[in-house]
Amino acid sequence: MKPKFKDSVAWQQAEILMQPALIRVLDNIRKQLEDSSWEGSYEDVQTPFPGYLLCLKQGEVEHQFNVWELCFEICFQNYSPTHAAPESRDVEIDSSLIDEEGEVDWNRLDEKAKQLVQEIFANLP
Repeated sequence: MKPKFKDSVAWQQAEILMQPALIRVLDNIRKQLEDSSWEGSYEDVQTPFPGYLLCLKQGEVEHQFNVWELCFEICFQNYSPTHAAPESRDVEIDSSLIDEEGEVDWNRLDEKAKQLVQEIFANLP
C-alpha cells in the first residue's frame, strides 16, 4: 500500500524518519544475516514506487520483502503491507520515534527496526 499523509505535519515527520528507518532496517538485516543460514541480496524495483526488494534464499526456498514497506511498518502506526490493502490510506506517524525536540529517537527507532527484522527471520520456514 502506498502511504497517504493526512496533512503536511505527517509528511514532515515522515521525511524526518524514513532515511533513519532505512539505515536501521538495512543494518539489522545485515546483523541477522551474519548469524543465519539464509543468503540475502537486494534487487531494484520500480513499482509501486522505486525501492529495493530484500531477497532471502536458502537452498531452493526464496522469500522477498519490500524494504520500503518494512520502513513504513516501523514509521507508521497503521500501515498495512501491499498484499493486504493495495489502495492508499492515510497513515499515522508513530510519534514515539520522535523526541521532544522533534528529532529522531534513534534508540527507539533501532529497537523497533530490530524487532521487525527479528520477526521476519523468526517466521522463515
